[in-house]
Amino acid sequence: MAKRVELVFDFVSPNAYLIWWPLRELVNRYEAELDVVPVFLGGMHKLTGNAPPMLRDAEVKGKNEYAMLEMQRFITRHGLGNFAMHPQFPFNSITLQRMLYAADQDGRGVQFVEALLRPIWEDGLDISSPEAIGAALEKARFDAGDLLARAQTDAVKQGLAANTDAVVARGAFGIPTMFVGPRGQGEMFFGKERLPQIEELLAKG
Repeated sequence: MAKRVELVFDFVSPNAYLIWWPLRELVNRYEAELDVVPVFLGGMHKLTGNAPPMLRDAEVKGKNEYAMLEMQRFITRHGLGNFAMHPQFPFNSITLQRMLYAADQDGRGVQFVEALLRPIWEDGLDISSPEAIGAALEKARFDAGDLLARAQTDAVKQGLAANTDAVVARGAFGIPTMFVGPRGQGEMFFGKERLPQIEELLAKG
């Protein structure tokens, strides 16, 4: 089996941040490849009937409180103490996702994610400011203006929508979803708690 992990990704998900660094370490340790699959989480929810857990489980006594406890355990275990809930959460990520799609088409999806993930989920980057986003991207040697312009094109808009449709067709319903194996054919795992199972699969080669 090819050592490859596809990570279904949208910047708006706190779990996208939380899974990223432990998964990157795991992928590197087993000399596997990491593919970012840009999607629009809001579109995934619409297609599947899913909803953000904080809303979906709001009426279930104790469930969201326990989810926060497990999140804190994960943060502590993986040394992610710089994480901070974004002040604009839940923000509209559609433009970011289209820019990520464009960057991924250039073979720089992973680098784009790493240019913005810490600014967004540690420093509270102003998502409503193209200037703030552009400055973060320029530091990573991206042409922010080019990516923003391409994000407005039909090709990129349709490409992101097609990615979203495709992962739902493969069984995905939320983030973090990972597929382990040959591109487009991997076994699906959902949730950051699945890292040990992913490691077992990668260890098999």
